[in-house]
Amino acid sequence: MSEPSLRPGLGAIPYTGGTTFRVWAPHAPWVRVAGTFNGWDPTATPLAPEGGGHWSADVPGVVVGDEYRYVIGDLNHWRVDPRALDVTHSAGNGVVWKSSYQWQVNDFDMPPWNELVVYELHAKSFPPQPVPSEQVFRALAQSLNYLRELGINAIELMPSKEFPGDDSWGYNPTHVFALEDSYGGPDALKALIDEAHRLGIAVFLDVVYQHFGGDSSGGGDLKHSLWQFDGWFQHDNGHEMGGIYFYNDWRAQTEVGSRPDYGRQEVRRFIRDNALMWLEEYRIDGLRLDKVSGIRNARCYDDVPADDPTNLGGWGWNLLRWINDEVDHRQSWKPIIAEDMQDNSRITQSTSEGGAGFDCQWDAKFHHTLRAALVTVNDQDRDVGAVAAMIGRRFNENALHRVIYTESHDEAGDLEGDADGKQRLPEHIWPGNADSWHSKKRSTLGAAVVFTSPGIPMIFQGQEMLEWIQFSGFSRMDWTKRDRFSGIVNLYQDLMHLRRNWFNNTRGLRGHHTDVFHVNPTDKVIAFRRHESDQGGPGDDVVVVLNFANRAYADYRIGFPREGTWHVRFNSDWQGYSPDFGNHHSGAAYAHPGWRDKQSFEGGVGIGPYTAIILSQ
Repeated sequence: MSEPSLRPGLGAIPYTGGTTFRVWAPHAPWVRVAGTFNGWDPTATPLAPEGGGHWSADVPGVVVGDEYRYVIGDLNHWRVDPRALDVTHSAGNGVVWKSSYQWQVNDFDMPPWNELVVYELHAKSFPPQPVPSEQVFRALAQSLNYLRELGINAIELMPSKEFPGDDSWGYNPTHVFALEDSYGGPDALKALIDEAHRLGIAVFLDVVYQHFGGDSSGGGDLKHSLWQFDGWFQHDNGHEMGGIYFYNDWRAQTEVGSRPDYGRQEVRRFIRDNALMWLEEYRIDGLRLDKVSGIRNARCYDDVPADDPTNLGGWGWNLLRWINDEVDHRQSWKPIIAEDMQDNSRITQSTSEGGAGFDCQWDAKFHHTLRAALVTVNDQDRDVGAVAAMIGRRFNENALHRVIYTESHDEAGDLEGDADGKQRLPEHIWPGNADSWHSKKRSTLGAAVVFTSPGIPMIFQGQEMLEWIQFSGFSRMDWTKRDRFSGIVNLYQDLMHLRRNWFNNTRGLRGHHTDVFHVNPTDKVIAFRRHESDQGGPGDDVVVVLNFANRAYADYRIGFPREGTWHVRFNSDWQGYSPDFGNHHSGAAYAHPGWRDKQSFEGGVGIGPYTAIILSQ
């Protein structure tokens, strides 16, 4: 995808002896810049028109650290630079900024995508100790060694761009080129990424382009600096709309803020440049785009019929394709992840084939199907057939086109008192008894499904500690659970190590090949094979057995793909994980010739209630 070039270098750009200010304000009769360098005089420093709605001025004597705002067409109309790289706070001033950070790690290699294990976290609430103001990224950097030892090799940061106040999930950005001031600023994020790379951990960032601001009515926020930026706006049903950065009719409406006008070339460039900045200037290793369905929704555009059955097209769709093509061309090893949640394979189809070109997408259907099975109270009502179908499914015949999980911020969190029943999984299984045997057994069974199914596995912060307090983002995780449930932590660690083939005997868990060969809807047992090479073999073939019922078996019969001894590499019923687990097992399984489950060999396995076992040769 290509678009006409705009003059580069928008924003405040320091040069030797001064700073260039350049801004887009197409309806402004005049633009001036005021700041600490001219005593905040709104008339002292005019910008000259460049054409195409752009204004600029080279201002000698302006240095890094100076604060500034634009005054646009009215002495009372002051606005923060949309491309300010640093701000004093969400309602404050832009800050002239140029990084002086010296990168320490310059040879980081992105983990292979088929070995990724992702840990989603909220930067401020994750660290184990209270975080002083402006020290969030530093505190998080000091916590990374725990994650490395746990076995993850990628973290996904919830949005960290400037938002109102000091506490937020981050999905209400007010200045999308600036980092949240209470987190520590641009160089603090770079230091965090540097430390992660030193430890072999990739850093993904959640970005929000479906809306700017966070007015819950969808009508915009008058304190938001992009709102009516150059003074121009239109009315829709008597309501003032957002001006040049937003749609100015019903298309602006979202449930959480105003939708950008993807039909404007300058707005598309604004979003595209933002995405590339994180990847190139900050060395972020991948992006997760929030609410992609709200960007691509064809009903938001005049040039696509409202009843378009594909629900694709228009400028938002083209913007997504442009971003993904740009990243593929410039840094193809960095995954761009979609949160679309509509089960649409076109999202991860290549742009050359007519798709959006994302590398992978959150698999909502996997999540909801598995979670429904785990929280069902009565075993006879548990739909293991639906779970089996989710284990082997993929988008566009590619196992890595999906991110799979049982918990995420959306499913575990209480956003602004939203009483919609969203809970952490152990609490959802048995409300008020999240530390019960049932909650531990079934939540860890779910984790085993995630780490053994094809796709990119992800867990949410505290999941490995059996965290059951609803996520809010306003209070720290309960790190006392790390010691209280140390066995559960070890269970997650073992699953991550097996998923990444640390011991060179579970290579198949990294592979694309999956054969769900045994589904018992009566006894609620599933068995499947994973392998990396076409033929499999010792060290490659992995057989996973899942028991979704409260019943143990000493000798449950299943098929095997090969003859011989199959060693138990993982047994979620092991008492080392929790003293109230049953420790049911029968040691290694031996497969002998015999036709079962469309396999040429058969054998018996011992398995406990609500248990997963992983076997390999």
